[in-house]
This record gives sequence, structure tokens and C-alpha cells, in this order.
Amino acid sequence: MANAWVEAKKHLVGGVNSPVRAFKAVGGTPVFMAKGRGPFLFDNHGRRYVDYCLSWGAILFGHADPQTVRVVQRRAAKGTGFGTATECETALAREIKKAFPRMEKIRFTSSGTEAVMSAIRLARGITGRSRILKFEGGYHGHADSLLVKAGSGLATLGSPDSDGVPREIARLTTVLSYNDAAAARRVLRKKDVACVVVEPVAGNMGVVPASKEFLNTLRDETRRNGSLLIFDEVISGYRVAYGGASHLYGVEPDLTVLGKIIGGGLPVGAFGGRAALMNVLSPLGKVYQAGTLSGNPLSMAAGLSVLSRLSKKFYETLDAKTTPFFERAREILAARGAMIQNAGSMFTVFFGVEGVRSFSDAARSNKKEYRRFFHHLLRSGVYFPPSAFESCFVSFSHGDAELGRTLEVFEKFI
Repeated sequence: MANAWVEAKKHLVGGVNSPVRAFKAVGGTPVFMAKGRGPFLFDNHGRRYVDYCLSWGAILFGHADPQTVRVVQRRAAKGTGFGTATECETALAREIKKAFPRMEKIRFTSSGTEAVMSAIRLARGITGRSRILKFEGGYHGHADSLLVKAGSGLATLGSPDSDGVPREIARLTTVLSYNDAAAARRVLRKKDVACVVVEPVAGNMGVVPASKEFLNTLRDETRRNGSLLIFDEVISGYRVAYGGASHLYGVEPDLTVLGKIIGGGLPVGAFGGRAALMNVLSPLGKVYQAGTLSGNPLSMAAGLSVLSRLSKKFYETLDAKTTPFFERAREILAARGAMIQNAGSMFTVFFGVEGVRSFSDAARSNKKEYRRFFHHLLRSGVYFPPSAFESCFVSFSHGDAELGRTLEVFEKFI
């Protein structure tokens, strides 16, 4: 493993292609994974781990899910990409609309970052305004306008902003505290805002659900001043419920951004909304957006394989697994001053804080204790994200044995 890390650092920037993988927040040498199967990851030395990272939430049925693998293999045998229109794109869009009927028209991208960036451009084109409103700790990808007080990797590396973002662009982004409805109301009544972009269940400062009052305020005030409300459900979409967090809260955004699960583990992103809004995009309208690999047939086929199997019963079964697991984990970890916060099958273990409602709450958590916790889990064959500010996930393939084993590891930590 050490040799793999030494070799990676010779050829890759920092040895990685996404900063959080470098283990800077938790210390030690990154683990190089060789394969996955069901709820498990296997490193390049053959050691097995119960996985709660799950490709940052993208894996819903477990690694190397047989049905998805077969679908991708059949699709790949016909060609891996054409740069043309395919029926796969229409099929996946049709499936997404079953869960998100407000997404009357959809545009696929190759990543969540692209999807959020494009949704914001669309909002600016529709409203003729430049300013966007986001919330501290909300990570919406690495587009320039969004790397202002973001969470996730930036929080992990201790950088509130990124070098390379022009001040002129940063000034067009207003940042408020998450779940602060009063502050959002004040800003939206004073400023001409093109759009509000928010995770209805934050997943990049740990799992932090929004309050109903907060989301209702955003919906009411954006309607009042003509701004668009964008829900970033790249993580929460299909994770917290069929139809995402907007279905749980009963709050309808103007635009919705999806990712992770809708690609079945392959790279993908999507955004959509009412036809009247989406038709402002090229080739119908004057807001340009494009991508050579957007709607890649492998991603479309994998996503359709996953989404077509989701149902009310699926989520009931997943909840039946996770609810007792979370309850018992809370009892165990409370002895170490830790709490678990969850939304559906997403969860985060916070040390030294109670009731995390914003990034400032999450930032007060005990990162050193999480570091000790992370390495205890790793030594014991349980893989958690290498950052106190990320979400963990449970897949459909996690069984009583894996969840029970994880609880035993928690108990040993105490």
C-alpha cells in the first residue's frame, strides 16, 4: 500500500484526483481499493472492509450489483459512446420524471458540478440578474461562483475559499448561515438575486437536514422577488426518499439538480424543471450548455437499471435496516460524547456537539476524536469517509451481519 502511495504521488497531483482522498484530515496513508462486492471494499492487499462511503452515496444496491453489471456489459458491447442522440437518454429521463414529476424537461451532464453550474447559468439567463445566494458549508461543486465558504473538501483542508477565484466573481455570491430563515428573508427582500441554491438535506458538512420553516421561507421569498429556487439533490436525491428531499418536505423548487445514484455508480449529473424554464436552454433558447459525454450510454443504462428497481417497498426495507442500526449506534457512541445525525440512509457521526443545524455547529465538532474513530474503524475493517465533514451511507446490500459487526467495532472504540 505504501508503495502504491509513493508511486501515485510521482504522477498525480498530491497522489489523488480528488483532495479528500489524500487522508489529510485524518492522517496516515490512503487506502488503495482494488474491487468492491456488495457492502464490501477490498484493498490492493486483499483486505476487506465494510463500506459506508459507497462512492460518496452513489452505490445504492451495493458494489458490483449483478444486474447493473450485466446491463453495463451489454451496453458496452454495443459501443461506449457516440456523441450522438441515443434512446438511453430518453429512457432514463422518463424514469426520473416518475419520481420527480416537476422536472418536466431534463438535461444530463457528466457530473454534479456541471449540473449545478449549468442550472445557475440558466437562472441568470432567465432572470437577467447576476447575484446568487448560497449557504455556508453547502458544497455544490467546484465552479468559481460556488467555492465561497463551501463545505466538503474545502472544509476538510481548512480552506474557506479557493485561490484562483476572481474577486469579481466571488462578490456575486452572497453566503448566509444554513437554516437561518430570518437572514434569508432579509437578503431576498433587499437584493436582486438570480437564484438560491441549497441542499435541502446538506451532505457536505455532515448530514444536516433543513428545517421546514427554512425551506418554506426560501420558497415564499424567491416567488416574491422573482428569483429561482434550485434544490441541489446530488446527494439526497433517491437517498432520503423516492422523489428526494423535496418530496419529504413538500416544497417544490424551480430547478432540481441530481447526480450520484442516477448513474448507477458511473459519472453523471442532471438538472431539470418546468418546461418553460428549461426551454431557455440551447438549442431552443439563448442559454448555452453542452457536453460531449453528456448522456453517455453506459451511465444512462446503469442509472436506468438502478432507478427502475426503486419502489416504496425498497425504501421501507432500507429503513427497516437503518432505523435499529442508528438507534443502537446512538446508544453506544453517546458514551464517547458522539451523536449520529441522519436523513434516510445518510448519516454522520459528530463528536462533541449536539443538534447540528449549520456549518458553524459542525465546525465545532471534535475533529481529533473523529480522526481516532476513523483509524479505529479502518484497522477493524470498516471504511468511513476520511473527513469529519462528509456523509456516510448504508446500501441495500448491507445485512444484519455487516451492521452488527459495525456496532461491535463501535463498542470496542468506547
